[in-house]
Amino acid sequence: MSKPMFYGVIVPLITPFNEDLSIDFDAVRWLVRYLAEHGVHGVFPCSTTGEFVHLKPEECIELVKVVLEEVRGKVKVIPGISANCTDHCIELGRKMRDLGVDGVIATPPYFFKVSYEKLRLHFSKIAEKVDLPLMIYNIPATTGINVPISLYVELAKEYSNVVGAKVTYDSVTYMRKLIQEAKSVRKDFSVLTGLDDHLLYTLMMGGDGGIVALANVVPQIHVALYRAWAEGNLERAYTMFVKLLKLVQIYDIASTYPTAVKTALKVLGTPVKPYVRPPLTPEPPEVEEKIRKVLEDLSVKTLPK
Repeated sequence: MSKPMFYGVIVPLITPFNEDLSIDFDAVRWLVRYLAEHGVHGVFPCSTTGEFVHLKPEECIELVKVVLEEVRGKVKVIPGISANCTDHCIELGRKMRDLGVDGVIATPPYFFKVSYEKLRLHFSKIAEKVDLPLMIYNIPATTGINVPISLYVELAKEYSNVVGAKVTYDSVTYMRKLIQEAKSVRKDFSVLTGLDDHLLYTLMMGGDGGIVALANVVPQIHVALYRAWAEGNLERAYTMFVKLLKLVQIYDIASTYPTAVKTALKVLGTPVKPYVRPPLTPEPPEVEEKIRKVLEDLSVKTLPK
């Protein structure tokens, strides 16, 4: 059986900012080193968790350059190229290709709620004009479009460089059908969850792993779960899954994914500061204390800088 190109634990990188809201490239470098050292399989800069909608295209390019310099081929680098305009996705995708990334990730347009045929056109044009592996990212809570499973199947059949799906959608049934139907036409088609607490379910159903935000904070848990599953150690996989279920309480406490992750990294004493670009704002002290308690209950200690 052909192994999917993208699998395991891939991290949708937060974008660290300085107090003046410029990108904190020193913190970016620290974070990428920390993740690579703890065994993640890839990183996804310019992600949802990374506030890609708050980044200028030139900032995305500079961010990816720094990430590539830091990882030096140790892990896959798969940046986001999402935009409302198909041509803007293509333009950014070609620039990412020239930098030497391993693939790109794109959501549906998130302003106009386009029809099936227009959505097909959007992804088809990207696949045709960006000579890179493309992952299609289904996140209906923010785009307003739930990518039909039949569209994934059509595109997987037609385009060899449409290589997978990231799915941030709270439906085990959707994931089961996507895994079954997409892999029936392409065994090497990656299906990755975007939800930390769906990681084990996804693997059990035949999926390939996750692109999960709290792996920015404690990648050890996610990586240990994936490795245990891959080795057939179901007892250890379940033990790590129980820890993961406790960790995801951080999302319930915080107001957004970016602030959840950045606050947790602040609590752990890392170089990542809690700044986010407006209209987002940092979490208040009472939220920070609740997140600290979750991490303490899991015996997650201060991280080395």
